[in-house]
Amino acid sequence: MKTEIQHVPVHQKRKGLWIGIVSIIMIAVIVCIALSIYVGVSLTKIDRTPITETPADYGMIYRDEQFLSADGETQLKGWIIEPEGEAKATIIMAHGYHGNRQEIASGFLPLSQDLTQQGYRIVTFDFRNSGESEGTMTTVGVMEQLDLLGVIKAVNDETSEPIVLYGISMGGATSLLAASQSEDVQAVIADSPFSDLTSYLQENLPVWTNLPSFPFTPLILGVVPIIANLNPDDASPIEAVQHLKNIPIFFIHGDGDKTIPYTESEKMVKVSPTTFKFWVPERSGHVQGYRDYREEYVEKVTSFIEEAL
Repeated sequence: MKTEIQHVPVHQKRKGLWIGIVSIIMIAVIVCIALSIYVGVSLTKIDRTPITETPADYGMIYRDEQFLSADGETQLKGWIIEPEGEAKATIIMAHGYHGNRQEIASGFLPLSQDLTQQGYRIVTFDFRNSGESEGTMTTVGVMEQLDLLGVIKAVNDETSEPIVLYGISMGGATSLLAASQSEDVQAVIADSPFSDLTSYLQENLPVWTNLPSFPFTPLILGVVPIIANLNPDDASPIEAVQHLKNIPIFFIHGDGDKTIPYTESEKMVKVSPTTFKFWVPERSGHVQGYRDYREEYVEKVTSFIEEAL
């Protein structure tokens, strides 16, 4: 007895193959979109770094302070650290992404100690969704500039001394953004800032996500503005410095920075090379200039401030 072999028509085989391929592609697209949404949320809903030290641990006189962001609703926690004598100026320090007012990695408290000994009052605070401040989302400068503007207003209302902004990384970029919107800032020191949030993320997002640039960078940059209700184009320091050509700005950026390349500061210096100063600490990584060159760093910063004021 012969067994009859059933032959599947070629067109049905091809149809089944195409259905399988399309199904695999759809599943891959869904997985990529879901992963992009998850990573996008993770980048804005970051875990807070706890406060583990206070200025008192460094022998400094300080008081706890609360500031109101310029958004009119977000309460920000901070410290005001006083010099022993009369203050020459008030330096407002702005921390980086995933940091807080003490910034252990870059040394905000020892730097504050060095600067108060030189006669400067220090104000350092937590941005929204950082340290002990209110807020549930980190926006890498988009909304943080409102936080800094609120602190500037509070300081200006309380003192007649000149105001200098000092910021690192995200805080450096935010300091430039805020300075372009305030008439109360006399000088800015920006250590390792990005020049434009959108273009920086387009080129460097894998540094933060550990995912391949394609397809994830365009997907993440597409979903984050939707889920966070923000526009990264609102954080463009290189646009801000176009309005700051008459304000002394000191850029500091190590040439060993693999997180934010020093060329980001270099782009902004070129906007007004006769007004802006630029120091490149050799081989220093991201916001490590103070750690690597403490004495030179403090000397350059204080000399810049004295000349600017």
